Amino acid sequence: MNLDLSKIKNVHFIGIGGIGISAIARMMIHNGKKVSGQDMQEGEVVKELKKVGASITIGQSFSNIPEGTDLIVYTIAIDTYDPDLALKIKTQTEIPIRSYPEMLDIISRDKYTIAVSGTHGKTTTTAMIAQILRGMKYDPTVIVGSLLTGDSMNDGQGKSNFIAGNSKYFVVEACEYRRSFLNINPKILIITNIDNDHLDYYKDIEDIKSAFREMIARLPVGGYVICNPNDKYIGDVIKNTKAKIINWEDFFDSNLNLKIPGIHNKKNAAAAIAVADILGISKSDSKKYLAEFLGTWKRFEFKGNISQGSMVYDDYAHHPTEIKASLDGFRELYSKDDGWKLTVIFQPHLFSRTKLLLDDFAKSFSDADNVILLPIYHAREVDNGTISSEILANEINKNTNNSKAFINLGDVEIYLKNNLSNMNEKDIVITMGAGEASKVGDFLLE
Repeated sequence: MNLDLSKIKNVHFIGIGGIGISAIARMMIHNGKKVSGQDMQEGEVVKELKKVGASITIGQSFSNIPEGTDLIVYTIAIDTYDPDLALKIKTQTEIPIRSYPEMLDIISRDKYTIAVSGTHGKTTTTAMIAQILRGMKYDPTVIVGSLLTGDSMNDGQGKSNFIAGNSKYFVVEACEYRRSFLNINPKILIITNIDNDHLDYYKDIEDIKSAFREMIARLPVGGYVICNPNDKYIGDVIKNTKAKIINWEDFFDSNLNLKIPGIHNKKNAAAAIAVADILGISKSDSKKYLAEFLGTWKRFEFKGNISQGSMVYDDYAHHPTEIKASLDGFRELYSKDDGWKLTVIFQPHLFSRTKLLLDDFAKSFSDADNVILLPIYHAREVDNGTISSEILANEINKNTNNSKAFINLGDVEIYLKNNLSNMNEKDIVITMGAGEASKVGDFLLE
């Protein structure tokens, strides 16, 4: 059934604190609609939404849906973490319902859509494309999987994952989880990379590749796919595409001037420059605006200094490839040879990911001096007792002998408090992961 958004006045979001779905909530607020929502916890995203007028209830229930609601938008994760609520909204109401990916379908259908997919680097690449197009006055609409920083990216309206544009261009982060990106209708598709991830849903790398193959099949004749065609997982995925293949490596510049470190970010920038080139923007203009790019929330984000002078950063890396790339970026700025020490406070995200990639995780912290592990953030999964942070710490210690696991966040805070006197201005503390590790950084700064 078609949905006419122009006739919708009151929208209710279930799981409104999700980084993707919250951008749709912001879009609805921007379009003059009354937005309400519910989520299990009040995090940074929920707090920012409240600032712009969303009415949000903490705690999820069918009874939280207000009278007069014209549309319910829900996170696809609800089927896993609250199946009873998922069943009720699908069977016990006549209110139209749409998932977050289905809303992306509606939005992207009539736009010149630039979709950024890939296992790693989606968020930064999406934000970089937005930086270039905004700088060149292309006035795009943007949905990104993080909160953008800098007034030039959000018009001075605080942290946001949505930019309202008035042109035909729509730049969107396209997540492969549960094949949700298959709802997007791109003219340009970026594949940053393909790697083992979301293994609670996908069976193996071949299953993941099949999703990307389906995504590429959505590209029209005259469309573009930007990728590294020589990548071991990408080559056979793209071989039957009708679209023109653009190799982002042709736009890579090892000397590119960026405010954020790491070779991985220069690769992300190369993909962004390739998009701009398709749209008629010169490399020199693209590089000029990328030099002003400040990064995004939870990506190499500087949080502040503690009293001993030590710096605290927060980073979203939660996959071995991301951890290694992120720590490589830190060492680019803070060399061990110059006396800098990196203490990583890491919270593994998902039992399935930690178990299946255990050996890769164990080898990914080689650039850290100390690795402190929080309990695994279970999110949508149930602990079956076969994997734990203690097991991961033991595996890390076989490689670097610098890891210690704790049973809860409070014990980590006590441990750090007792060891603050041993820290100085050459110490860097990095809270890392997709869970709640950042709370430890907040504790240190308080």
